Amino acid sequence: MNIIEKIIATHSNQAIVKPGDIVDVFIDTRAARDFGGANVVKNLMDNGLSVADSSKTIFTFDCNPGGSDQKYAANQHYCRQFARENGIRVYDVDAGIGTHLAIDKGMSWPGSTFVSTDSHANIMGAIASFGQGMGDQDIAAAWAKGAVWFKVPASVKIILSGKRPDGLSAKDIVLNFLSIFGANKLLGYSIEIYGEETEKFNLAERITISSMGTEMGAIIILFPTSPALLEELRHITGKDFFPVVADSDAIYLKIIEIDMSKFVVMVAKPGHPHDDISIDTVRNQKIDSGFIGSCTNGRIEDLRVAAAILRGRKVAPGVVLKIVPATDAIWTQAMDEGLIQIFKEAGVMVSNAGCAGCAAGQVGQNGPGEVTISTGNRNFEGKQGKGFVYLASPAVVAASAVAGFITTPDQIPEKPALFSPTGHKSPVTRQEKAKVEKPTTVEGNVWIIPKDDIDTDMIFHNRYLTITDIKEMGQYAFDNLKGFEDFAKKANAGDIVVTQKNFGAGSSRQQAVDCFLSLGISCILAESYGAIYERNAINAAMPILTYSPEIITQMELQNGDPIRVDFVTGKLTNLRNQKTTQVDKFYDAQLAIYKNGGLL
Repeated sequence: MNIIEKIIATHSNQAIVKPGDIVDVFIDTRAARDFGGANVVKNLMDNGLSVADSSKTIFTFDCNPGGSDQKYAANQHYCRQFARENGIRVYDVDAGIGTHLAIDKGMSWPGSTFVSTDSHANIMGAIASFGQGMGDQDIAAAWAKGAVWFKVPASVKIILSGKRPDGLSAKDIVLNFLSIFGANKLLGYSIEIYGEETEKFNLAERITISSMGTEMGAIIILFPTSPALLEELRHITGKDFFPVVADSDAIYLKIIEIDMSKFVVMVAKPGHPHDDISIDTVRNQKIDSGFIGSCTNGRIEDLRVAAAILRGRKVAPGVVLKIVPATDAIWTQAMDEGLIQIFKEAGVMVSNAGCAGCAAGQVGQNGPGEVTISTGNRNFEGKQGKGFVYLASPAVVAASAVAGFITTPDQIPEKPALFSPTGHKSPVTRQEKAKVEKPTTVEGNVWIIPKDDIDTDMIFHNRYLTITDIKEMGQYAFDNLKGFEDFAKKANAGDIVVTQKNFGAGSSRQQAVDCFLSLGISCILAESYGAIYERNAINAAMPILTYSPEIITQMELQNGDPIRVDFVTGKLTNLRNQKTTQVDKFYDAQLAIYKNGGLL
């Protein structure tokens, strides 16, 4: 048998397995991430299932460590609660990428089996371990049963002959593979890599190559263990492991020999990891940002390469470089070795360990039209944000960030490329707006909201702050205010809000005013306002007035009453019972700004 067949046979109580056999495979370590973890738990609970062995079950929060996204934060909290109740270990937001933790902490080892909701769990092939990314139901089944069914794949043996060219990184090697095999020529196969040069690959290099097996369509890319690898694992984990090799008469569907001496430094063009070309084809392409990290290139060796290039240099003006170590232990090691200091002096943003931009996580996303060069494993449209992503090695990313354009370390210019002062400048034209006579008296039905200290998050929650079109803001007004979540659906144009002290406390967000303009709310009456909110409302020509609390009783004011407000005189009339009173009228500057249609 070959490597994958031997591992599967050992974990399915079979003497021999062959391609096409379907067997139940016992899983040594069963992981779920913050991405998909909550669904794993939901699948268990919905089906009345329990965790078979909590000692072999883990959560890893690596997609969005820190919970900067509300949905991730909610899922993480949900998983933590389940973990407490079931004695499951959580590698939380301070730990790093789950697959790397599994290797470094000895939860995956040569000859073992590992599954995760991470599609790159087949990174375990770097240490001759069977790793698979699976969906929520598969992982739930593994948690409940300890095993999952699996179809034994056919295997392909790749022999790398020839000498490794100087300066050729592991990322270049796997990009050369992708240029040869594309995304489907090895689809569904288990790949084993052999060759005299490959025996010299360290753990980080094996991880880089194995991590992109998914992008090649392969089940896994496996490296047989070498004495040097086993020693490296013993040093990292403190544990001794045994060699895993294929039998001498192992059967392969195909044996392919490739001359590595012909490999060149490559990049993947935006959109597809397998759309690979020599870097010379895109050399001098201007970039906006760079990213070094992900499960493909976040090891200490990758950071050392970047630091050697960045030492004594600065990231080009206008370019942003973000570096994210794979694990917190690697982060600490980088700090101890002085690498973090080098990065900071070069103008790099260094973030806490995690998947980062590769998973559109805590840092590393790009904006529309932004050109990024990244060490990630994927550059599908929208994968790392809204821009265009080239894939390359850490050396190329670091060199490009210094140059301001795509290049190699040996061709970093003395002076970086600068953005053209006109190339990115949009012409500014004055837009004449027709003056609209604004009414100084309004009528509308009352919404009484008897609460003090309604803050801007209650009015317009921060999860909507990326919205810039006022027309879209109204639907979210008060959706975070308990008891008034349906305000936007029920409110009508012309309605008037009456509330209490310190309305609009909190942040400076203009949207907390603009959402009422969007709905056509004609006026807000409050006992007092947050200082910034008051200015924002006046400047936006949103009518706000203050009143004394006793008028609610005097006017016999009830929810839904039609009222009239005169901004100039401060006269307030309840049209239901014709009772009148005085509120504080507009002061002169407020009236002038209001009649002007706003400050601007």
